[in-house]
Amino acid sequence: MKSDNSDSQDRRADAPLIRPQKQGLLAGLRSSFLAGIVVAAPIGITIALIYWFVTGPMARLDSFVKRTLPDLGGNAETVVQVLPGVGVLIAVIALIILGALAKNFIGRSFIRAGERLVDSVPVVRNLYRFFKNVFETALQQSDRSFKEVALIEYPREGAWVMAFVVGDGKGEVAAKLADQGEGLTALFVPTVPNPTSGFLIFLPRHQIRVLSMSVEDAAKVVFSLGLVVPEFSDPQAAVEKLEQAAEALKSEKPKRRLFSIGGK
Repeated sequence: MKSDNSDSQDRRADAPLIRPQKQGLLAGLRSSFLAGIVVAAPIGITIALIYWFVTGPMARLDSFVKRTLPDLGGNAETVVQVLPGVGVLIAVIALIILGALAKNFIGRSFIRAGERLVDSVPVVRNLYRFFKNVFETALQQSDRSFKEVALIEYPREGAWVMAFVVGDGKGEVAAKLADQGEGLTALFVPTVPNPTSGFLIFLPRHQIRVLSMSVEDAAKVVFSLGLVVPEFSDPQAAVEKLEQAAEALKSEKPKRRLFSIGGK
């Protein structure tokens, strides 16, 4: 009887303090409907964007390249015009050749001559410089690309925001702020919910708290207004739990044997 009572007490101790209410039929249908949206919406949007890109910009580029090609004559002309995607392939090959020419001395000299010609036109030069800076910033893999994610106090002390570490502060900015501390760092603070704009901030390294999450996970946090947060397990907390478990095992007394051999 005593053992039965102890077992029932253990079961009561393991039972939750608040029992979850069972969902009704409508609540279950609503939950399943929302779960279906979560699964289907990203897939549908991705397929729709790919379809729009293939049938829109890619199709227009393909037809434009085919129209601008010289008359190849005979079967070659028929193959180029009939097969889909040939114009896009030719455009990709042309861009690769252009990039290879831009890397050598002769190609750079031609590009500089063309840029000087563009700079001579008042309105065109502003547009060219703007788009050139945009594409260089977006595509060039250099020290300006985001490397880490950090927390900084902004716009006042005690208020923390998420920022992307751009790189080390250089040039005149680093020289003027040399008295602020070592490791001057450039950070980009995005605006929410439009992360394409933001603020460029320079801080010494000791005023930055670097996070372990990736840049992609931080971008998800910014895009979702903080609703989507990546999973995180504190290593220090995990170590403390292991130490507590080890101490608990040591403190437990060995259980008495129900049966003994030889009457001992």
